[in-house]
Amino acid sequence: MANKIRITFLGTGDAIPSRDRNHTAILLNYEKENILFDCGEGTQRQFRKAGLNPCKINMICISHWHGDHVLGLPGIFQTLALSGYKKTLKIYGPRGTRDYIRELFKVFNFANEIKLDVKEIDKAKFFEDKDFYLEAERMSHGSPCNAYIFVKKGKRKIDKKKLLKSKLPAGPLLSRLKEGKDIIYQGKKFKAKNLTFMENEKKISFVFDTNYNDRIIPFAENSDLLVMESSFGSELEERAKEYKHMTAKQDAEIAKKARAKKLVLIHISQRYDKDKKKILNDAKRIFKNSVIVKDLDVLEI
Repeated sequence: MANKIRITFLGTGDAIPSRDRNHTAILLNYEKENILFDCGEGTQRQFRKAGLNPCKINMICISHWHGDHVLGLPGIFQTLALSGYKKTLKIYGPRGTRDYIRELFKVFNFANEIKLDVKEIDKAKFFEDKDFYLEAERMSHGSPCNAYIFVKKGKRKIDKKKLLKSKLPAGPLLSRLKEGKDIIYQGKKFKAKNLTFMENEKKISFVFDTNYNDRIIPFAENSDLLVMESSFGSELEERAKEYKHMTAKQDAEIAKKARAKKLVLIHISQRYDKDKKKILNDAKRIFKNSVIVKDLDVLEI
């Protein structure tokens, strides 16, 4: 649907894939943009299961270089090469990303070449156009690690029903309305505020593997959707801290303090395969609008 942000959860499992959950990979589609966040082993097959075309990917944002978040990259590169991918694929990641990508192309003999534009980013707005922007923030997970936000900019839009009643013609006059400027047509004044409305910005935050740190809340503040790793239940908080991960309870506390609208739990350990409600209830006790997604689930905002 036009102007909707569509998020497909290609992989929602943790470090070891299970029968039901693949490694981390999330595809965000907005109009012509297709942005892949992380690319765990088997991601190209998940594209097929979801009925999606990997050749539509414009960008890949890598959170960190642990295997369960990047082992699908060689497969994606091979698929794009064999499919005649003509675009330049933008790849963003933390410090070390250029070297890792360079080594991948030394190890794997891809059938054809694809063009890459690889950039290392750290705590910055790294992409922006007229409709949206992407920003990164450093996380804490042992190796260099980023969280990401996607923000669809707010904009003034014309109310089509009111426009129809006004009998204004299409053309340059409408662009002035979109700028919030009043117009005069055939001697009559038309006020922008009466024919337009403001569409609020939409913010989606992706916080992958990390331990709790004071950068998360301001970064994720006012998220419409806050996607967070939830490898451990609250009963394993000390182990989560040891492995530099977070618990569902900590996720919920962050969502509440950040005033997020909805919390989405991913990176679910297979220890909870038979009792997913344990993780979910940990979060819901603190932040009611919490959900666990499964592979191939789709959310739109």
